[in-house]
Amino acid sequence: MSVSALQRRAREARSWLFDSCFPLWADHGVNEAGLFPEALTTSLDDATVDTTRVRVQARQTYVFAEAWRMGWKRDTAARLVNAGVATLAGPALNPQGLTGRALSYTTGQLTDPTFDLYDNAFTLFALAEAARGPGPAEHALTAANGILANLDREAHDRVNGGYAEALPPPAQRQQNPHMHLLEACLSLHTLQPDGGHLARADELASLFETKFTAGDQGLLGEFFAPDWSPLPGDASRIVEPGHQFEWVWLLHAYARARGEAVSASAERLYAYALTTLDVEGRAIQTAARGGAPVDASRRTWPQTEALKAHLAMLEARRDERYAAAACRSFDILMDEYLTEDGGWIDHFGADGAILSSSMPASTGYHVVLAFAELIRVMGA
Repeated sequence: MSVSALQRRAREARSWLFDSCFPLWADHGVNEAGLFPEALTTSLDDATVDTTRVRVQARQTYVFAEAWRMGWKRDTAARLVNAGVATLAGPALNPQGLTGRALSYTTGQLTDPTFDLYDNAFTLFALAEAARGPGPAEHALTAANGILANLDREAHDRVNGGYAEALPPPAQRQQNPHMHLLEACLSLHTLQPDGGHLARADELASLFETKFTAGDQGLLGEFFAPDWSPLPGDASRIVEPGHQFEWVWLLHAYARARGEAVSASAERLYAYALTTLDVEGRAIQTAARGGAPVDASRRTWPQTEALKAHLAMLEARRDERYAAAACRSFDILMDEYLTEDGGWIDHFGADGAILSSSMPASTGYHVVLAFAELIRVMGA
């Protein structure tokens, strides 16, 4: 019953993407220079800003690459992807050949050349996804491999593992940009299986197993000392359920790429993250390792990561309970977070009050990827 119910929801997801989401962000979420804004207001206008982050350009490039692959208005989708690639492979790069942080929203020129690993990870992911379709693959992959070479030269931490999150290296390390770098490596690996991308993914997966989850209960930590040892106090005590779910999905994707069994860590993180859901099944922002809520407010993106985790578990085990959980997460998204016009209410307080006054464009990556996974797993 739950699997057939999830099948219907997958068809509903496709309809919402085609009829609402993709048209909204294609019509209102790009300017004449081919740049994607930080956010739209509730009246569907650009939120007034002078700059836009490079990560937004990367995420929206992915969104329209996915739209193209699904068959939505391929000329429009290709035009938007090509504009994104032109930005990411050109003016978004700083003098070191790495991605900067922000661009002028009017001229498209780099206004903040600061290196940030998170932004670079998403740029690599977007270039890989663009290369998968609509392309042109050679241009996107050449740009991606150039960034990777510069990343290895400038930011690879050969002593402690991973990459510097900023330059010069910060005093506090983070797992989050490494998670997205692993995601980018897996995407690149599908296109260039002999390109060394899986070896880099192996290093990041090893860091996850040996450092990111070395704290109490084997849960995913967020912040670490420079040598990846745990930090005292809240930096180690507090975790993000959304990232526990996100790694569950990512570990399944990594296992498929390796042709191996899924890490036992996936089950551990999944079981813990389930205990942090509220009574209706919503994912909260942060919790203590014991499971007690710390920040019980709720954003859109952890709901999408819960959905992806349920789908990964369902695909691996074909158990009805995972289908039922996926149905619940989908219904929460559709009933509470996503709007009929293709946008989203991005943040609710613990009491259900709306905390967001605009629709961040960057949220689209999470929603579209989750729905693309739902459609793929259910064959819809």
